[in-house]
Amino acid sequence: MKAPNSETAQRQYRQRFGSGAAYRNRVWRILCNDYFSRIIPPDARILDLGAGWGEFINNIPAAQKFAMDFNPDGRDKLSSDVRFLQQDCSQPWDALADGALDVIFSSNFIEHLPDKVSIESTVAEAHRCLRNGGLFICMGPNIRYVHGAYWDFWDHHIPISDGSCCELLLLAGFSIERRIPRFLPYTMSQQMHVPALFVKAYLRMPFIWKLLGKQFLIIGRK
Repeated sequence: MKAPNSETAQRQYRQRFGSGAAYRNRVWRILCNDYFSRIIPPDARILDLGAGWGEFINNIPAAQKFAMDFNPDGRDKLSSDVRFLQQDCSQPWDALADGALDVIFSSNFIEHLPDKVSIESTVAEAHRCLRNGGLFICMGPNIRYVHGAYWDFWDHHIPISDGSCCELLLLAGFSIERRIPRFLPYTMSQQMHVPALFVKAYLRMPFIWKLLGKQFLIIGRK
């Protein structure tokens, strides 16, 4: 299956997220400050894989930041301390040496890759570029709970569950450090924007995740 070109990726992202960009950034600032910064040390060398407009990488404290995406808009959306790598992630990551990273983060991305071969190649490169003990943090819609709504996005290609994501990482040589089948609600592109205070409260009440969460969070360690 042929992957979309950079112009297609650019148009899809603008159409889907353009009107809610400021809100998404506010939510990701809360997610980074209240949750992910507790997992990711501030001296980490980190790559945001499938970074989009940099909502995560712009807000997470880190010593060295990279963002990889096929969408050229990333170049103008990223903070000045983020190095942008515009490329097909299933191809070799020539800009990054073996063991160059402490953390790789990916949110709502791998299901957009065109086939399982592309996903496997991407995860293999992630494993190569992480140091021993490094973390691969992967978040995405859980087909187990999203069901048919998964296909409401034209560029969703591969249905993934928390179980299949764990198996993928294990086959690539990772151990599973954390597995949360239900983490965040499904999407910020087609729903009412809830107040930021609700997002902060939601993160503090994991029992609610089991009711509202439709995205998995998997953390693998090399």
